Amino acid sequence: MPISFKNFLKLHRVSLSLAVLSFVFYYTFAYHLPRTDFVKLLTLFVALFFICFKLIQFEKHKFRFLLGIGILFRLAFLFAEPNLSQDFYRFIWDGHLVSNGINPYLHTPDEFIQNMAAIIPNANQLYEGMGSLSARHYSNYPPLNQLIFALAALLGGKSIFGSLFAMRAIIILADIGVFYFGRRLLKNLNKSPHLIFWYFLNPLIIVELTGNLHFEGLMLFFFILAMFLLSIDKWKIAGIVLACSISIKLVPLLFLPLFFKYLGWKKSIVFYTIIGITSLILFLPFNTPEFIDNYSRTIKLWFSNFEFNSSLYNIAKKTAVHFDAKPWEFIKEYGKITPLFTIFIVGLFTFIPKKYDLNRVLWSMMWVLTIYYFISTTVHPWYIIFLVLLSIFTSYRYAIIWSAAIVLSYYAYSQTDFKESLWLLGLEYISVLGYLVYEIVAHRNKK
Repeated sequence: MPISFKNFLKLHRVSLSLAVLSFVFYYTFAYHLPRTDFVKLLTLFVALFFICFKLIQFEKHKFRFLLGIGILFRLAFLFAEPNLSQDFYRFIWDGHLVSNGINPYLHTPDEFIQNMAAIIPNANQLYEGMGSLSARHYSNYPPLNQLIFALAALLGGKSIFGSLFAMRAIIILADIGVFYFGRRLLKNLNKSPHLIFWYFLNPLIIVELTGNLHFEGLMLFFFILAMFLLSIDKWKIAGIVLACSISIKLVPLLFLPLFFKYLGWKKSIVFYTIIGITSLILFLPFNTPEFIDNYSRTIKLWFSNFEFNSSLYNIAKKTAVHFDAKPWEFIKEYGKITPLFTIFIVGLFTFIPKKYDLNRVLWSMMWVLTIYYFISTTVHPWYIIFLVLLSIFTSYRYAIIWSAAIVLSYYAYSQTDFKESLWLLGLEYISVLGYLVYEIVAHRNKK
């Protein structure tokens, strides 16, 4: 055994022990955790967050070591079926539709299962697995995401596991891409490159992306690549890449006005035109007279029908119900206000700041997304991942606290009727808001 390797084992035995323990916890999470066991789930998350903190604290300058164990933790999920989300059934369903030349925006699974289920391998299993909520609605996943689903379905063939394996490999590669370009962007913005590990080793990111196969990771790969290209003044290519990010998940649409002051009005017109044309090209294969109506109706559901892990909405709803409002009517009215208020907030962060460099753009994105989540009716745990990535480019860390505290929302999964605990939600948001207020005061005092 080389002396240098012996010395490494001796000097880093605590970190290596923590890494091995963390891998065991991730393995347990992947293969031995029913989502109804909230106590076990919470215990594993708390332990993994603690180990994540200690590993970054001890080894933040050992990039190869932390990169290696970050990949290793993801590989623990390689042969596992997601246990905290059933969305992957719909991913595979849509993928088989697209790979067979069928538009996923024109037929709900409820409609399709009665007439053409033979086209989709394992159709009944996928249909039952996705649940009645997904089955009765049109697909809400943007076009590039649909093409990724189709690729996974083709690679997986008739095997559900094969499709899962393909999707997981894509998401792991995307996370490595986020690490690579995120680290380079941090350097370009004169920030410590080790901050990228608050994303790469964060248990919420590993569990929700690699474990539960949410495609926010691929969206963030295109997003962070676009930001890196902007940092080296390749803004035209950045426009194409940012359009790809939007075509995985629509969230980056919120940020488009924030580039106006950064680029100036002449470049902005070209930049927005590039994004628009690229998006149109990506949507073109799915465009039909019914597409816009079906897709817009599905998107509206997120504002006016669904609720999970909300903060201000829960307070507003309880207050309204106290005054005899009907909850199902109140959410529809609330859903009409939310987009308008979000547009107002984006406008404030676009035009009020006098100086707008890329640091300011990323800072504004963080605040816009934070406010949007605070007023939203639905904040699934994987939504916070975007906020975690944005926060490492600022001096604020409340998003990392939120990525840990949001684990409390999983309590609903342990209930047969998915009923949330308002006490646990209160604890989640009090901890996040408390730390946020502390950081705001600390930054103000520092100035």
